[in-house]
Amino acid sequence: MVEVQVEVPGFRTQKIVLVTTLLEAAKYTATDLGQLYFRRWAVELFFRDIKITLGMDVLRCQTPTMVQKEMVMHALAYNLIRALMQDIAHSYRIELSRLSFKGTVDALRQWRALLEGGKTHPRLIDKLRRLFYFTVATDTLIARPNRSEPRAVKRRPKNFRLLTKPRKQMVVERCRKWSQKPSKNALN
Repeated sequence: MVEVQVEVPGFRTQKIVLVTTLLEAAKYTATDLGQLYFRRWAVELFFRDIKITLGMDVLRCQTPTMVQKEMVMHALAYNLIRALMQDIAHSYRIELSRLSFKGTVDALRQWRALLEGGKTHPRLIDKLRRLFYFTVATDTLIARPNRSEPRAVKRRPKNFRLLTKPRKQMVVERCRKWSQKPSKNALN
């Protein structure tokens, strides 16, 4: 067990206890473990990028092998986009964390037709690629260290019952609101 002091300007100092299997205290200091623990937020954002931005929040395949293939394709697309962002960040000497994953995906979708159209002209494709890189590199995120992002459910539940039987057997009762008689003031 390792105790880590959390000091954020404007907030009370808190103590967090981390439980780890890393037993070499000299090699893995409490400060290093604390910094690693606080980097977990970036991992949560990476999962959000895969699920929401790439549309993997709902898997569409129905067999286990196809679900596995779908997950591999999402991971492949995610890694290719991250590699593209790495190349842009390196080319323009920008911190990778300042590039937006969603912004890069949106720019890639917008530029796709132009980039595909220039395949037959090598000089044109190189110029388009440089313009695309410039577009992504100039659309950087604002640096917001120590920001707080409380967790909340964004997707609202639907007002429909779950389909628990085949459609032909499923009987959905009318809503009480619809089955009531219209009021005398209602227009016909």
